[in-house]
Amino acid sequence: MKLRIASWNVNSLRQRMDHLARLIEERAPDVICLQEIKMAEEIFPAEDLSALGYPHHVVAGQKGYNGVAIISRVPFADRQRLRWCARDDKRHASVELPGGLRLHNFYVPSGGPKPDPEVNDKFAHKIAFLKEMASWSSVEARGRKLLLVGDLNVAPLENDVWNHKRLLRSVGHTPLESGLLSDVLRAGGLTDVGRHFVPADQPLYTWWGYRFAQAFDKDYGWRLDHAFASAALMEGVQGLEIFRETRAWEQPSDHVPVIVDLA
Repeated sequence: MKLRIASWNVNSLRQRMDHLARLIEERAPDVICLQEIKMAEEIFPAEDLSALGYPHHVVAGQKGYNGVAIISRVPFADRQRLRWCARDDKRHASVELPGGLRLHNFYVPSGGPKPDPEVNDKFAHKIAFLKEMASWSSVEARGRKLLLVGDLNVAPLENDVWNHKRLLRSVGHTPLESGLLSDVLRAGGLTDVGRHFVPADQPLYTWWGYRFAQAFDKDYGWRLDHAFASAALMEGVQGLEIFRETRAWEQPSDHVPVIVDLA
């Protein structure tokens, strides 16, 4: 069956419900993977989302921090919420969709300000998380239809950031992080769907920070949000859209949706 799957770090679902409704109106995804919902599971707006046409949910949430969710028009099975690095910090959810498609939604740790695991525990956590993802990918992704989406907090390629040379020592674009994300792809035989459709010599961004007010206008972007598909799924991947327009909406998330079309 045809499916349109969107992935979006909303940076607080409570603050972006109107934006989510607008995404639904303008792009009509069948399934939406959300990151950084920043809410406890008991206040997740299941009724409001059902009213928008998404009655099926799986949520891994906590108050004011992290949190992921998958909402869907179509029924799904075998919900999972895995712990990573022996922490229950709500960074993963997965479901099985019709046709045997396994969908995984990730929110990888950002890594803090300094790219040194010896002095920065947050960066050490990020490195451990990416290494664990590679081990997992080598088993989970082989020989099955699998789509991995989410805010992976790594812009791995030169044209995934607005200034490669300037940002090489910045968390999110260091050679160490880029190499570890490549390990996730290689271990699972996964394809980077964004770069499947947009050549690596062209800029491709999904995030424009808040700190510099003109970041979006000047296109000072990073590609932190990704979609990776297994070999068994790739023949059904029909297209990918980075829905940049959402970054210009009033009080936007700093991330924009990544939308994958499957046939």
